[in-house]
Amino acid sequence: MKAYILLRLGGLVIIILLLLLFFVPSKKKLKVSNFKHMLVIKSPVFKNNEFIPKRYTCDGDNINPPLIFNNVPKETQSLVLIADDPDAPMETWTHWIVWNIDPDIDEIAENSVPSGAVLGTNDFKKLEYGGPCPPSGTHRYFFRLYALNTKLDLGQGESREELEERMRGHIIDEGELMGRYSKQ
Repeated sequence: MKAYILLRLGGLVIIILLLLLFFVPSKKKLKVSNFKHMLVIKSPVFKNNEFIPKRYTCDGDNINPPLIFNNVPKETQSLVLIADDPDAPMETWTHWIVWNIDPDIDEIAENSVPSGAVLGTNDFKKLEYGGPCPPSGTHRYFFRLYALNTKLDLGQGESREELEERMRGHIIDEGELMGRYSKQ
């Protein structure tokens, strides 16, 4: 009888663990599929998969690099930029989040935020760009640009999690630029 009860309890624990695995939100990249992926984000100071210049890191001036956008879909109402480091020791580390970027702009200048855009709180607990600063080794830094079919009603200082929740169902395209950095 005791073995039967233990077996039933063990099965219940497994079911609960599986439910938690599938339904607890995680800090992973938003899933974007079935899009043409025509949206382009690039930088004049580093190419995709190259090293980010020191000036844009914690070893330099710690300012955002210039970014250029191309092929923004015509139906875009706003753009979102998320910069992060998936190689951080504990979990993906968010360096910069900006939303409600006007879809008519085609660049973000060095050390600037587009007029009218809204800043979120990064994992440094700041409303600004926080440059690459890996504790060891070489890390990858992704600058992801999302085209949305709406402008977000989301105030300054909100978290990445809240931003991503509001973006769901509104992403019409995505572009990605990845740079690398090793702390000096």
